[in-house]
Amino acid sequence: MNRIFKIAFVIVTIIALFQGCNKKPSSKISDADILHNNEDQLTQVIIYDVFTPPVASRIYSYSSLASYEALRYADPKYQSIVSKLKGFNELPKPEAGKEYNYTLAATKAFFTVVRKVVFSVDSLDQYENKTYDDFKQQMDDSTYARSVRFGESIGKAVLDRSATDNYKLTRGKPKFLGSNIPGEWRPTAPDYMDGVEYCWGTMKTFALDSSSQFPCPKPIKFSTDTSSAFYKQTLEVYNISKNLTPEQRTIAKYWDDNPFVIEHSGHMMFANKKITPGGHWIGITAIACKKSKADALKTAKAYALTSVAMYDAFISCWQDKYITKVIRPITVINDHIDQQWQPMLQTPPFPEYPSGHSTITRAAATVLTHLFGDGFKFNDTSDLKYIGMQREFKSFVQAADEASISRVYGGIHYIGSVNAGAAQGKKVGDYIIEKLENQ
Repeated sequence: MNRIFKIAFVIVTIIALFQGCNKKPSSKISDADILHNNEDQLTQVIIYDVFTPPVASRIYSYSSLASYEALRYADPKYQSIVSKLKGFNELPKPEAGKEYNYTLAATKAFFTVVRKVVFSVDSLDQYENKTYDDFKQQMDDSTYARSVRFGESIGKAVLDRSATDNYKLTRGKPKFLGSNIPGEWRPTAPDYMDGVEYCWGTMKTFALDSSSQFPCPKPIKFSTDTSSAFYKQTLEVYNISKNLTPEQRTIAKYWDDNPFVIEHSGHMMFANKKITPGGHWIGITAIACKKSKADALKTAKAYALTSVAMYDAFISCWQDKYITKVIRPITVINDHIDQQWQPMLQTPPFPEYPSGHSTITRAAATVLTHLFGDGFKFNDTSDLKYIGMQREFKSFVQAADEASISRVYGGIHYIGSVNAGAAQGKKVGDYIIEKLENQ
C-alpha cells in the first residue's frame, strides 16, 4: 500500500510540473504599450537611416495606418480611416467567427510596412522576434498564425497604395541648385547642399484634394531697399539673433529637430543624427496617449491621424516652398547686412517660405487637440534621450507656437514665414478632422 502511495505521489507531482511548464504566462505589457514600443522602434530606424523630414512623415503614415486598420476590428465602433483617404483599395477583413489577437495583427501589419520603406531592417530583428515570441506564449498556434496572416495582408494592402503615391518618381531627379536671380533661394553656408525633396509637392496627398488646396499667401516681395518690408523683416531676424535671451536660445535648440546636423570644428566635419520634426510630434502623441491612459485603439488612431496630418502638411508646405523659392535670411544678411553673421541653427537646405516646422507642428497640434482636448498639459520628453532636454507645455498649440517662433530665434526663418506656415498647418489639421472624424 505504501509503495502504491509513493507511485501515485510521483505521478501527481509529474503532472503538476508538466502543467506548470505549459502554463501560459500573463502579458506584462499592455496592448497600448506594445504600439508605443513599435513606434519607438521605427523612430530609432528613421534616425539611423537619416531620412529627410518629408520622407519620415511618409514612413510614419503608412505604418501607423496599417497598424490601426488591423487593430480596429477589436471594437466595431472604430471605423476604417483609409476608406476615407485617396488611393486605397478595400482592405482585407478578418474571417467571421474566427478568433484573432488584433494587437498581434496590428504589430505584424506595422512591421510589414516598415520593412519595405526603411533601409536598416536587420536592426528590427531582435525586437520583432521577442515581441512575436511573447505573443506566442499567450495563445494557441492557430490563433497566432491567423492573426499574423491577417496583419501581413493588411500591411501588404497598405503598401499597394505606397506604390502609386509618386514617391518613386521623386527619386533620382536632377539636383535642385537654386538660382542666382535676386530674391530666389540658393544653397546656403556652410555646406551649400542642394535643395532637399524639391518634388515633394507632387506627392499624392492622403486627405487633401491636392497639394495646393490650402496655399499660403504670396510672400513679401524681395527688395534690398532699406525701407522695404522685405529688408525690414530680414533686419528683424538679424537683430533678434544678436540679442537672444537664454530662454530664446533654449527654445531654438530644443525645436531644432534637424535629422542630420553637420558640425564644423576647424578643418574637421562630423554629423549628429537627431529626431525629425515629425518624429518629435510622434513622441508627443505617445506622451498624450500615456498621460490620458488611452487604450490601444485610441492610441493607434492617434498615431494614424497625427501622421496623416503631418504628411499632407509636408506636401502642402513643400509645394509652396518650391513655387515661391524664397531666399534664406543667411544669404540676404551675408550679402547686404553683415558678411560674418551666422545663425544660431544650421539653415536647412531648401527654400524658406513657408516654415516647414510651423506647418507640420500646427497640423499635428490641431489633430491632437481634437483627440485629447484643449488645455492638455504635458511634459515633453520626446527629445530627452537625444539632446537631454525636456519642456513643459500647457497645450499642444502652445508647443506648436513655440516650435514656430524657434525658427526665428534660430535665424533661419522670417516671422511672416512662420505665421504663414502655422496658418496653413491649422487649415490642414482642421480639414483632416472634418474629413476623417466628422463625416
